[in-house]
Amino acid sequence: MTEQTLSRRNTIPPWLPFVVMGIGVFAVSTAAIFIRLAQEEHAPSLVIAAARMLVASLVLTIPALRTYPHELQRLTRRDIGLVLIGGGVLGLHFATWITSLEYTSVVNSVVLVTTNPLFVALLAPLFLKEKLGQFTLIGLVLAFGGGILVALTGSAGDPPNRADPLLGNGLAVIGAVMAAIYFVIGRRLRGGLSLIPYVWLVYSVAAIVLVIAVIGTGQQVGGLAWQAYVWMALMGLTAQLIGHSSFNFALGYLPAAYVSLVVLGEPIGSGLLAGIFLNEWPVFLQLVGSAFILTGIGIASRDQMKT
Repeated sequence: MTEQTLSRRNTIPPWLPFVVMGIGVFAVSTAAIFIRLAQEEHAPSLVIAAARMLVASLVLTIPALRTYPHELQRLTRRDIGLVLIGGGVLGLHFATWITSLEYTSVVNSVVLVTTNPLFVALLAPLFLKEKLGQFTLIGLVLAFGGGILVALTGSAGDPPNRADPLLGNGLAVIGAVMAAIYFVIGRRLRGGLSLIPYVWLVYSVAAIVLVIAVIGTGQQVGGLAWQAYVWMALMGLTAQLIGHSSFNFALGYLPAAYVSLVVLGEPIGSGLLAGIFLNEWPVFLQLVGSAFILTGIGIASRDQMKT
């Protein structure tokens, strides 16, 4: 952990990043439900992804430009390069993950996309020089094992396109790799950049990448049912603006591997919401896997509270 990050961490209560992440997990858990509801109204997945990022970036534009102009002006070429890469992989993350929900169940998709801690654990020591504590490693193994158990015991559900779990699960895994790269890059940038300008920059880049993809592939944007636009707007405001921004806040105070580990709580929330709103209830072994995930998060939390 850098001296700048330690100094920033000492200015807030030590429990605050953990509370913020809890709010973030609940917020992102709504994403898969809003996506499914929009897809059922025939909204293309790329359009849903682009709308999610556009809503979040537009809301943040005025606060970022008015309050943090000096931070934006101090960005180096290296910082700008990292922002472009981070925003690009964030766009790819949402494009692949949201598309996966056309072919597989909510539980399978969300669990697999949140296996990104495995990839973060591989990348963080190489690029961030962050050592993983013993309890964090134990928590990572438990949570990742629980995620695999949930994925292996889940059905294809009732996706809006067709039941093709191999394709859907594969897209979700690609989304997990993109999310891991995004977390690692975010850890580098958040060490010297405030939350609002950082998320505004990467969300805007992701939005531009996705809009270009929508235009280039000729996706239908207009003429959809009004409900589709409502679901997309709600997803941008809750899952993205509140949820992912909460994780980016935490990245300024906690190691990337731990922040990405806590995101593994998302399948639990998404699974419950999918059962209530989509009638996709998890089976017994999926519940066991969820218990492993919660246990892993709890163990890692104790480890990180001591650092």
